[in-house]
Amino acid sequence: MYAFNYHRAETLDQAQDLLAHYDDPKILAGGHTLLPTMKQRLANPSDLVDIAAISALKDIQHVGSMLSIGALETHAHVATSPIVQQAIPGLAALAGQIGDPHVRNRGTLGGSIANNDPAADYPAACLALSALIHTTRRHIKAQDFFIDLFETALEEHEIITRVEFPVPETSAYAKFPNPASRYALVGVYVAKTRNGVDVAVTGAGPVVFLATDLAEALTRSFMPGALDGVSINPEQLNDDLHASAAYRAHLIGIMTRQAVTTALARV
Repeated sequence: MYAFNYHRAETLDQAQDLLAHYDDPKILAGGHTLLPTMKQRLANPSDLVDIAAISALKDIQHVGSMLSIGALETHAHVATSPIVQQAIPGLAALAGQIGDPHVRNRGTLGGSIANNDPAADYPAACLALSALIHTTRRHIKAQDFFIDLFETALEEHEIITRVEFPVPETSAYAKFPNPASRYALVGVYVAKTRNGVDVAVTGAGPVVFLATDLAEALTRSFMPGALDGVSINPEQLNDDLHASAAYRAHLIGIMTRQAVTTALARV
């Protein structure tokens, strides 16, 4: 690990001032990606700005048709929050599947989506639920936020403050995890609203994506059988030592059926 300076911000304004003051600062929230990257000397920030103490970024509210979750809420808190469990149980269940207890008690919602790991779980929920991502500068629709492999629409020193999820009629997440990392080889989030169905897939490609053919079939009939005969083209999917593209394409169909079955049980 290279040498760096450490700063602990107590407020959002202080964090922004610190980020603007130093040459190459990085935001530290849970640290599950940044710190290992620094230990391997793949990142060399001049300064770390720790935002974990900013209480304004820790809040969960269900107001009307929206569930608002602060960027610093941990996966464990999202998973166990009665508010989340009541409003969007599929999201609570997803959070409970992330990593292991250590990861869930340190990792944060904002940190996860800002990192945009192609096998992370939250991006699938954000995309399927048409989430709105609030930052220190603007509001970004989920479909505009996840750009490419580890790339988002965030600009330099822009901080995610909270994420708003429209509450669906029902939703569920099904994941086929890597047995070592617990990241998704394939994860599928299915969300049903009065306007139709959205299906978002993580782990299978270089970035989270909407499976429109699956969504259209489920919009016509929200039953596992509606997916019969609907296939996923493996051409753009990951093909690596963990799973072939063809296998991932097959898993997308299996995980989607599982998610629909779970979502129906919640109606």
